[in-house]
Amino acid sequence: QVQLVESGGGLVQAGGSLRLSCAASGSTFSINAMGWYRQAPGKQRELVATISSRGSTNYADSVKGRFTISRDNAKNTVYLQMNSLKPEDTAVYYCKADSQRYPYWGQGTQVTVSS
Repeated sequence: QVQLVESGGGLVQAGGSLRLSCAASGSTFSINAMGWYRQAPGKQRELVATISSRGSTNYADSVKGRFTISRDNAKNTVYLQMNSLKPEDTAVYYCKADSQRYPYWGQGTQVTVSS
């Protein structure tokens, strides 16, 4: 099984930056794509960004140009660099890792962007 632990969330002013990390452990050899999702209060969980095992990326339109997803396969870690943060980015951010058959989810980390 795979375990995912997110870190790096916190409180930041609008226009600021934050870097999230997600460290995977366990059967990490089974991981293919990884990604970040977020869920704001009263809203559905939505995709933020994904990255394949080879490094190809995909972003939600709302974060394009501001967020960058990356991964270090040797460290079994995926990152989300968030720049030019807006209050609407406030949410719990979840890390996801896809194996051949199962999705694995982290516990989430809170990101709060103040005006």
